[in-house]
Amino acid sequence: MSGRISVEVPTGAEGSRVDRFMADASGLSRALVQRLIAEGRLTTDDGQRLRARDPVRAGQHLALNVPEAAPDAVVAEDIPLEVVYRDDDVIVVDKPAGLVTHPAPGHQHGTLVNALLALEAGASGLGSIGGVQRPGIVHRLDRDTSGLLMVARNDAAQVSLQAQLKARRVRKTYLGLAGGVVNAQLGRIEKPIGRDPRNRMRMAVTGEGKPAVTGYRVRERFTRWTLLELDLVTGRTHQIRVHLASIGHAIAGDAVYATGVTRRGPDALARLFLHAWKLEFLSPRSGRLVRCEAPLPDELERVLDELRAVQEGRS
Repeated sequence: MSGRISVEVPTGAEGSRVDRFMADASGLSRALVQRLIAEGRLTTDDGQRLRARDPVRAGQHLALNVPEAAPDAVVAEDIPLEVVYRDDDVIVVDKPAGLVTHPAPGHQHGTLVNALLALEAGASGLGSIGGVQRPGIVHRLDRDTSGLLMVARNDAAQVSLQAQLKARRVRKTYLGLAGGVVNAQLGRIEKPIGRDPRNRMRMAVTGEGKPAVTGYRVRERFTRWTLLELDLVTGRTHQIRVHLASIGHAIAGDAVYATGVTRRGPDALARLFLHAWKLEFLSPRSGRLVRCEAPLPDELERVLDELRAVQEGRS
């Protein structure tokens, strides 16, 4: 997306920070809007440049100049991807564990984005709102989490999917193996999540965090483990992992938030047992409901098979 975005501030929006208001009004990410404001690209109708923290006024006319995207800094790489769903606007892939979603400082190669650039023959086949480092990316999965991830193929689709995520209209259901026996058949965890004040590289349940909600249902119980279906109502970083650890049932194989036996996981487990299983969203173009499903990877099914064998006394 490039060009001039003009917006009039409606009554009722006055007092909001201008970076937050413009992000909501334009569909651009707040980080991108802040960068454009820092470059002096947001002005009032009389040419005055604004700062990100400036409040907006009702009736105020704002103009944001969005430049053409810079040449690609990320290269296409022939990395196999399993496409679960594809139309003119959206691709849904089944991301394998171990694959990082997008490039980051010091990690420019071997990511999902590198694979997508090869799949789509360049960034022109993906949404540009996230910038050259994140073409088409509207949400992400942790490196060690496998499963469904949707990608926008154009800017209009990216705006639509981001708006659906923000309005909590995208349904994301995971399968996770939790340590211990979860007694309640179903439950809901509502605890705010933010940076761990003792270790900024981790997330934690903290009163200073953002609201976070995870629903769960027991799918199968084992002697020392519980297989859960997990509904990600909000989308905070490491949300499922932090929430489950906070109730004493961390995800098996989690080297960051689990301890002891749960950190190692069952004998057959060699990765984090967390998989994005189901995904539901509205088609940006037609508005119809799109449902996608990705079965558990073989390496996780084998773990469950061994747990069932032990449960049944076959080994």
